Amino acid sequence: MEDALAAVAAGADAVGVNFVVGSPRRVDMHVARSIVEALPARVVSVGVFVDASEAELREVLLHTGLGCVQLHGDESPELLSLFLPHAYKAIRVRGRESLEVASRYAGEHILLDAFVAGVHGGTGASFDWTLAAEVARSRLVTLAGGLSPSNVAEAVRVVRPYCVDVASGVESAHGRKDAGLMQAFVAAAKGK
Repeated sequence: MEDALAAVAAGADAVGVNFVVGSPRRVDMHVARSIVEALPARVVSVGVFVDASEAELREVLLHTGLGCVQLHGDESPELLSLFLPHAYKAIRVRGRESLEVASRYAGEHILLDAFVAGVHGGTGASFDWTLAAEVARSRLVTLAGGLSPSNVAEAVRVVRPYCVDVASGVESAHGRKDAGLMQAFVAAAKGK
């Protein structure tokens, strides 16, 4: 809750609520609901999932009131389609071939993150932003992967994403957000 409210105070437009098993950022449905209820109406709540079933996703949505679903695992295009328009797929970019994978998923939005073997995100690794810029010409791209207060302004300049997503780039320790880093990140991302 403290991290979510600090993100809001920093000017974030969305707050991710992590349901990934094994992640130090993971919360349960009770905490997630409390966070969602505490967010102002202008802030989108995004549930982050890896390989959850349709039934699990529907149960979490029903009990938490999340506004959107981010699918960050090996989910099928068909599963994503069941939750559109309030869902988007995260693609871990290895190279140009990842753009073909992204094209298989419907929806206006797509998240592009760095590929790190065996990990589904939150690694702090980056990738070739020119690939993301290519996708951003035809879709609303959420750019993730290795973003921090020191590089997010350049990432926004190069890619022109719809939005940016950060986790480890604003943490003082793994899974622990830093309010000052969040403020610096949001200010840099928004060009303030």
